[in-house]
Amino acid sequence: MPIYNAPLADMKFILNDVFNAEQFWQANENLAHLDAATAEAILEEMAKFAQNVTLPLNRSGDEEGAKIENGQVTTPAGFKEAFKQYADGGWIGLGADEEWGGQGMPKMLTVLADEMLFATNPSFLLYPLLSVGAGMALNSYASQEQKQTYLPKIYSGEWSGTMCLTEPHAGTDLGIIKTKAEPHADGTYAITGTKIFITGGDHDLAENIIHLVLAKTPDAPAGSRGISLFIVPKFIVNADGTVGERNAAGPGSIEHKMGIKASATCVMNFDGATGYLVGKENEGLAAMFVMMNYERLSMGLQGLGASEFAYQNAAQYATDRIQGRSATGVKSPAKAADSILVHGDVRRMLLNARANNEASRAFAVYVGQQLDITKFSTDAEAVKAANNRVALLTPVAKAYLTDTAFDAVIDAQMVFGGHGYIREWGMEQCVRDLRISQIYEGTNGVQSQDLIGRKTIKCGGTFMAEYITEIRDFANGLDATLNFIKDATLDAATEVEAVTEYIIEAARENAEFPNSAAVDYLHAVGLLSFSYMFAKIANAAQAKEGDFYQNKLALAQYFVQRILPELDMRIHKVKAGAEVIMNFSEDYFTNQS
Repeated sequence: MPIYNAPLADMKFILNDVFNAEQFWQANENLAHLDAATAEAILEEMAKFAQNVTLPLNRSGDEEGAKIENGQVTTPAGFKEAFKQYADGGWIGLGADEEWGGQGMPKMLTVLADEMLFATNPSFLLYPLLSVGAGMALNSYASQEQKQTYLPKIYSGEWSGTMCLTEPHAGTDLGIIKTKAEPHADGTYAITGTKIFITGGDHDLAENIIHLVLAKTPDAPAGSRGISLFIVPKFIVNADGTVGERNAAGPGSIEHKMGIKASATCVMNFDGATGYLVGKENEGLAAMFVMMNYERLSMGLQGLGASEFAYQNAAQYATDRIQGRSATGVKSPAKAADSILVHGDVRRMLLNARANNEASRAFAVYVGQQLDITKFSTDAEAVKAANNRVALLTPVAKAYLTDTAFDAVIDAQMVFGGHGYIREWGMEQCVRDLRISQIYEGTNGVQSQDLIGRKTIKCGGTFMAEYITEIRDFANGLDATLNFIKDATLDAATEVEAVTEYIIEAARENAEFPNSAAVDYLHAVGLLSFSYMFAKIANAAQAKEGDFYQNKLALAQYFVQRILPELDMRIHKVKAGAEVIMNFSEDYFTNQS
């Protein structure tokens, strides 16, 4: 069976040494209830749950999968019991407001808890993850009565939540959805339409499922300006809060997928189902984006979790597997061959994964901290700056962390050789399960377009300029002993600043340029962000003794010398322009003669 040991030491280092989390929490009256000891205790308990409960269910859940029979979906053996244990532990509401039964914990802590579950059983975590996202959307836009009805039940795990956006003909372009919402005299709506790819659309884990559904009212404006959001429960909720009759909403089928097979991905049919408007008509997309942005950061965590899991198993395999001899002489004379760890290429693959994990973890906590500022700070200027940073970095957190994670997982699989391709070692499932993270919640190409278009060109590069100023201010304050990462980070900042200006100008001259350059630009910003994270890591580690801290500095060196040079390649590709892509005729792609 694959192994997993929660990286608690690194998590505590990131929180306590890199980000001085306790000081940050204690300085905010809304977070002053939390100290480092409590945070560490929470992480330790989640580690036990991940290692003892969700990890053993990962392979069996994949093999059994979610199933549908007579319109009812069942989850694999053990999932129902694990979900109850998770809910009873208060984990669903870990970051939710205490008013609704949550624990009010900050995002920079919950990201680390989520990482552990994504590492051990991504299919399992998707069920409560959608509940948390639905809760956030309701908390932001629902009426007080709706909040009182739904939120405590969602956070207790008695009910769960979904987000129903995509239709057979409409995914990224939600403005063309066809699901209808016909108003009734009593203030409710009849919801009719079909949604696809609905994670947790039906299951046997909770007594009710609260669907958040995008639909259009009869007189809605065309496009995305005419989208409204509705609560559509699986079972109608009675006036006293109890579960009543079955609503006309249910699964038509479940998708047969490459991975995350234990997660029920449903085709959902709404046949005049009773729905309740959330907020105002035609303002549903803003409410749904609260949920989508949460899920997008979570997908980055799915990448990190998979990469950490893959790294740990590959590193252990490389230690135990003997094959060949070291180029500098026999290292294990008592054995028929040396460990494959003596080979530079094996070390390259492992170090790529390790560098990705530590930078990704720091970046996730950094973005989490910005989200905490937006939620808990009473400083209006700080909130404004943090909102800008979150807007800029959400697509990076989703796309760059999953792109690099997939590369890392492929490297880890390669360490296993042929054993990485067969079931028993767990790598092939890890690859299959992770692949979706680059696709759902807006493909990574779409995230790149969001970054270059809405978050860069549209604001004239203001968000990026603010971010680069922050990075420079930090790097310039580093000790001279850290010049290797200081200089590298400052150089990267200058290069990204220059290419950002180039992009803004090129976009004025060619409307097709941004789309053609988007992915490479996002990776350039991702590389700068990782350099910034390693600068923070190196700064926190430099004055401390012991291998744990010195290895942080060594890994930062590896990043600077072996990974960061990719920045030049990405910028070169951005400047290649759109013409070399767009000058092919459409016939070229299908004409094989």
